[in-house]
Amino acid sequence: MNYEHILPAIITVCIILLIPIGHRIFVPEAFRDEQYRTRASRVRVLTNILTYSIPLAIVYTFVHMQDTMANYLGIDPQLNYASYFIMLEGNGVSLLQSIATPLLTYISGIAYLILFPFLLVFTFLILAYTEKLKVLEEFVVAFILIHLIAFPFYVFFPVEVTGHTLHDVQPILYNLSPIIAEGVKVVDPGLDNCFPSLHTALSVMTMLIILLRTDLKNFKVFAVLTTLTIQFTILYLGIHWITDLIAGSALALISYYVATNYRTGIIELSHRFTSSLIRFARTLI
Repeated sequence: MNYEHILPAIITVCIILLIPIGHRIFVPEAFRDEQYRTRASRVRVLTNILTYSIPLAIVYTFVHMQDTMANYLGIDPQLNYASYFIMLEGNGVSLLQSIATPLLTYISGIAYLILFPFLLVFTFLILAYTEKLKVLEEFVVAFILIHLIAFPFYVFFPVEVTGHTLHDVQPILYNLSPIIAEGVKVVDPGLDNCFPSLHTALSVMTMLIILLRTDLKNFKVFAVLTTLTIQFTILYLGIHWITDLIAGSALALISYYVATNYRTGIIELSHRFTSSLIRFARTLI
């Protein structure tokens, strides 16, 4: 039986169900007041969501074409640099699995598969809903930078997950269910997108955006707790190396700094690039 599309469908449904809960808990009361939501404000919010979701979707799709790029460049599909990580850190990750229990594993799996994408999706939505457009642009720019910087590493420097490399580490996330094992391969077919950790980079970047660029008090608490939990789960579940976490954190800091300090220039440059593409397309018609 083909399980690969079941997990993405389950995750999507869970996020959709969590959004109204998040709206109730994390959106400030002033923004939940129906009187605040005029027709004009609803149109603005919807326009912002559509406008900024398009570049995110394009970059996300591009990055997950890594196998196509690797095949085009003739890169050996068996290439794996995990041996260098063993030399760097040994099997230190295995210490976390010494406390493994079924309950902890299921909680960690939920954090990895559900809370992580919810943190990203809801951050995007709450910034659009509360019309924090400057911060929304910073989030989008940082998100794109993280993916573009990580992409060459995934193509040229594949590193297999710890659970398939170290003898003392079990791939307990993938062992939970064949639905999970096959579903994860939709975004990482070779299970070798370890360095740097996107789970670390994106969650830490999002946490910084929420903590330092917004006044969303309840959501700040959630962002911090979720981000810390994710850092534990990526190691505990037999996925990432400690080096991946460190590199992902560095990538988050760099992307956050660039996005918050050079957002205006990057946005203007992207607009010029888009306009140039449109003019070029018109000449072909």
